[in-house]
Amino acid sequence: HLGRMGSLEAIAETKAELVDALPESGVAILNIDDERVRQMASRAKCDVVFYGLDAAADIRATDLESHGLEGISFTLHHRKRRDHVTAPLLGRHSVHMALAGFAVGFQLGLAFEEIVAGYQQPNIQLRLLLVPAINGATLLDDTYNANPASSLAALNLLEELDARRKVAVFGDMLELGGFEHEGHRIVGDRASQVVDALYVMGERARIIGEQAMQAMPSLPVVFLDDKPGLLDALRDGLRDGDLVLIKGSRGIELETVVSELRNERDEE
Repeated sequence: HLGRMGSLEAIAETKAELVDALPESGVAILNIDDERVRQMASRAKCDVVFYGLDAAADIRATDLESHGLEGISFTLHHRKRRDHVTAPLLGRHSVHMALAGFAVGFQLGLAFEEIVAGYQQPNIQLRLLLVPAINGATLLDDTYNANPASSLAALNLLEELDARRKVAVFGDMLELGGFEHEGHRIVGDRASQVVDALYVMGERARIIGEQAMQAMPSLPVVFLDDKPGLLDALRDGLRDGDLVLIKGSRGIELETVVSELRNERDEE
């Protein structure tokens, strides 16, 4: 929302209104690892529960490991208890979602075993999905939305996973305001360290491709203007064993690309 609100501080101030609105009988569950969120605790009239990796968190994870497509594992610390947790969540960054869930569950009176059982449900991975595609490739569908932080997290996940070839497809990241050029450039730098091939679609995403080429001149980068061109390029370029991250802002609607490639695979 940077394009509309101007700064991360302005966004944090608006989010803090949720904490302001909590009654004394409520509970504010806050990510201690995010400085802006951590500071919201001073505005709470109610009890505050912190979760995260920081040693001061009330609900904390240590020994965090990513097991690729098998999910993550960590040691959960809560009320002088330690429990080993495995969850079918993709990427190390997803530990914060797991910890937030534990925090809410404990506040609602659920036992550890009940919360863990919930994390074993097959539909828990809501926003980032593995999708079989044409030519024997697999898509890592992260098309729900995109900003620099989530794009870096997705690239970190792609780096953790095993594949014959790692490919990234990026559309524009919208609503970044004055951070637009820098945000796309940062993603391009990281992509150059992770991927074997890169596809970028749109004027803003072009910055990702240009930066990746500058950082890694030997990296194959394909620049596209629209989704039909992107689809044609992927049909020609994807190979058996490719793992393909597809990511862009919600307004770009790259989920239609995922759907096309998936349906064409089913036709094969």
